[in-house]
Amino acid sequence: MDLQLSNKIILVTGGAKGIGEGIVKVLASEGAIPVIVGRNEADNKTLLSEIERKGGKALQVVAELTRAEECEQAVRQVVAQWGRIDGLVNNAGVNDGVGLENGNYEMFMASLHKNLIHYYLMAKHALPELKKSKGSIVNITSKSADTGQGGTSAYAASNGGRNALTREWAVELLKYGIRVNAVVVAECFTPLYGRWIETQPDPAKKLKEIESKIPLGNRMTTAEEIGSTVAFLLSERSSHTTGQLLYVDGGYVHLDRALSNT
Repeated sequence: MDLQLSNKIILVTGGAKGIGEGIVKVLASEGAIPVIVGRNEADNKTLLSEIERKGGKALQVVAELTRAEECEQAVRQVVAQWGRIDGLVNNAGVNDGVGLENGNYEMFMASLHKNLIHYYLMAKHALPELKKSKGSIVNITSKSADTGQGGTSAYAASNGGRNALTREWAVELLKYGIRVNAVVVAECFTPLYGRWIETQPDPAKKLKEIESKIPLGNRMTTAEEIGSTVAFLLSERSSHTTGQLLYVDGGYVHLDRALSNT
């Protein structure tokens, strides 16, 4: 299926690694021009070079998204250099373990800036261009807003906010023909996830235990599988889909836990 994304300029925050990297690679393979927005220029350029070696196109912008002014500057730089924005993927964030017992006001607010505030700011600054292009927004969110996790109040709150903003923006932007959807991630293996696994007493056993609870295939979701759903939601092939939270999780959140024992 041709997703008709050829030469579309699509911003992907946190696009250099993990889920963002998977999204960027899928978009480039579909002929889009993903813009990697991230704080580390070396990481951005490493992925950029890899895509270009494979014949794709990509761009990169350095920005520390916890700083409001850098969110605005990132969008301005894209528009100044390439003249338009056709889509936005809000993805950057980290499960930083700021809980109720072990956190405080400063830590909680800092986590919201890492995980939620820049979603709003990037959409706010990209909106004038998205109105022109009738582009789409996809927010990456986490199961933690649905299931809870324990010890991560700020991250769970941020994901609840991401889900709510997805629905709110879908309503507010109807009049512009801008579609807004979210992809909800459960267990997706990334380098960051791998580093967490290695902190466990028996990493291999812990990984197998987690995978056994994922009904479809007893395996982790891949970043590329997330990317494929994001690409579809950005494309005109999903032209009547808006305000949706799509769970790309192998049935982890909603299917009967008994299935994991079969």
